[in-house]
Amino acid sequence: MPLAEVIRQRIRDEGPLPFATYAKLALYHPEFGYYARADQRSGRAGDFFTSVDLGPLFGEMLAVQCAEMWRHLGTEHFDLVEAGAGSGRLSRDLLDAAACHDRVFYEAVNLHLVERSPAASAAQAKTLAHHKARLVSTGPALPPRETISGALLANELLDALPPHVLMMTDDGLHEVYVDSDASGALVERLGPLSSPRVQAHIDEWKIVLQPGWRVEIAPDAVDWVRQAVDSMQCGFLILIDYGHEANELYSPSHATGTLATYSQHRVETTTTAGAQPWLISPGSRDITAHVDLTAVRKTAESAGAITLGILDQTYFLLGLGAAERADTQTDANEIQNIRRRLAMKSLLIPGGLGSTQKVMIFAKHVGTPALSGLSYQIRTT
Repeated sequence: MPLAEVIRQRIRDEGPLPFATYAKLALYHPEFGYYARADQRSGRAGDFFTSVDLGPLFGEMLAVQCAEMWRHLGTEHFDLVEAGAGSGRLSRDLLDAAACHDRVFYEAVNLHLVERSPAASAAQAKTLAHHKARLVSTGPALPPRETISGALLANELLDALPPHVLMMTDDGLHEVYVDSDASGALVERLGPLSSPRVQAHIDEWKIVLQPGWRVEIAPDAVDWVRQAVDSMQCGFLILIDYGHEANELYSPSHATGTLATYSQHRVETTTTAGAQPWLISPGSRDITAHVDLTAVRKTAESAGAITLGILDQTYFLLGLGAAERADTQTDANEIQNIRRRLAMKSLLIPGGLGSTQKVMIFAKHVGTPALSGLSYQIRTT
């Protein structure tokens, strides 16, 4: 049964679905969801690019930062938890670099992968075959409360958690629902707020909208951050994602929202005549919305973490010595060395991944150590 028909049946049974419910089905339905049906969705053959798709350099730089974190902790072992790990490519790149350049740190790593997609999880053993001894666990949920001593890393996870979509009209605040019209096409409808949880999120973060504004909120992202901090006994939380502070996210500059869908490296962010792009062929395309960095930061702090820094990926990588590493000759193949320099340029260049990706680092029960990746302190564009 195609996912569109599964959704239409839910609508017949329950009535119009809040957009967050629709997005959860489109992305994470266990059989037909976008992330459930393949072990990898990014890269040249996928629908979008991430920093990991540019080669091993991103993982190499994170290995430098994690090794420094381990030495600040002073523990025998270092729990490295990657949430939203997919097939494990980022952890593989990180461990490859550590094994080559910092063997003592490598031997201290206990790797835990968190991934809800069965297809992606099934690919992890092959991806990490050379690091079998370092892989301690893999599963769909974060580790239990206060069990992590090390670092919890999430790269482009929060923006993929299903958002509620809100719209302010002259009649007041409404939520966007997904319905089926007489022809069976999926369409948007406005309705009342779907739950007290949505209103509580609006109240807690003091979100004020003007008539005509359409925005997204993600209570699931806030809950995830709280759970992530709770799962840490001591160590660091590293979040890398698209996002804005609340005063920018909920402002005239984003009055049409940040909801986007990706398919075959094409991004659509506005409605098209007759249909919204995110309602076309559910399960076949990614759906994302930018992260409220203010809510993430304050939630982490209220859960017991200290904000060490929030900055553009460019400055994070430069602080770790990215410019110098890009010029390192890896082998006698000049073409490979050129590709390496071009990959680092893509990671750093403003207007691309360098400025659109924000790096947020929090600490719990480790004080406020000076980290190389935060040499530029709080610096975002």
